[in-house]
Amino acid sequence: MSNQAIALEAAVRKEFGKGAARRARRAGQIPVVVYANEFEPLHILVDRLDFTAIIRNHGTNAVVSLDIEGEKQLAMIKSVDQNVLTFNIDHADLLAIKRGEKVEVDIPVVHTGEIASGAMLMQDAETIRVEADVMNIPEEIVLDVEGMEIGSTITAGDVQMPGGCTLVDDPEMLIINVVVPEVADVPEEGGQEDGTEDDAAEVEETSAADE
Repeated sequence: MSNQAIALEAAVRKEFGKGAARRARRAGQIPVVVYANEFEPLHILVDRLDFTAIIRNHGTNAVVSLDIEGEKQLAMIKSVDQNVLTFNIDHADLLAIKRGEKVEVDIPVVHTGEIASGAMLMQDAETIRVEADVMNIPEEIVLDVEGMEIGSTITAGDVQMPGGCTLVDDPEMLIINVVVPEVADVPEEGGQEDGTEDDAAEVEETSAADE
């Protein structure tokens, strides 16, 4: 968890349209919109390298302290659009927040440890939705699966919530399921599939009858 916002400088966006957005991206900037209940959406530009580093190091639930040409605004990342070819961030939406505010966020779930021999682990959910203080949003939730045997499960309700977080998802939502490994069908040794052997025998008998 983090109780500090990450500083990010921004400039007011003065040009709009696809052409302006392309020029901004070529200049190493990302068009961003900041949404809020108290004011109209803010259209800003941020440095692509700085913003990408925040996503890479702190995840998509990162909280930033925007410096918009001298005006400060706390915000959290709402959504990010990446270019399908370059994987560069093309656009982002932020949500204006205040210290002490509670927000609902999806927290990534990872697991650690080794399950019992001969079993297979299935992870049915990659995130858990929780309500958390904006300045104490967990980067991830780690589940210990050490020694779990076939038939064992972990549901959202089984997960110990990080301090200050409340579960929003259905407690019955399945997160981890330990099952019997799937075994592919293998033809018996010497056998042939689709009646090939029988077909060959029929051909041989027919040939003998024709002689």
